[in-house]
Amino acid sequence: MLVQVCVQSLGLDRSSNTPVVILQENEGERVLPIWIGPGEASAIAMELAQIKFSRPLTHDLLASVLGGLGGALQKVVISRVKENTYFAEMIIRRNGEVISVDARPSDSIAVALRLEAKIFAHDELFKRTAIEVSEDHPGSRSDVLSEDEGTVMAAEELKEYLRKLAPEDFGRFTP
Repeated sequence: MLVQVCVQSLGLDRSSNTPVVILQENEGERVLPIWIGPGEASAIAMELAQIKFSRPLTHDLLASVLGGLGGALQKVVISRVKENTYFAEMIIRRNGEVISVDARPSDSIAVALRLEAKIFAHDELFKRTAIEVSEDHPGSRSDVLSEDEGTVMAAEELKEYLRKLAPEDFGRFTP
């Protein structure tokens, strides 16, 4: 099932100094943090802040090319996660034909914001974390350290810790 989401905020993961885009379901409280690159974070932040440049940046260019070729971005779907990497699809309509283009979630979000297209995520992604935890082996442990205790967290502890995180816990990202 697809869940419509919006960009709730951009943050900075203090442990890795990596930007994080926080997606929140439109009709609920669940959030989906996706760690992204600094360039894409800047592109998202600039669009959220409505900062425009005299010359098009990459995501602006892609949006212009898409429109110039007669296409329209119908929606973006954050479709899956594999080995801690999220995947997305840009669903484009052109001349009555629907085209699905594989893309990074961060690029897809940046373009969707520019074209005011809807963003969706599969419901299953909200039940998972950006850190894959094996539940197939009872008692298995993850390699993630707790900042508070400096110890390795068990899979269930990690899931509970991530469930309790608030977007403010990531800090603020500014371009």
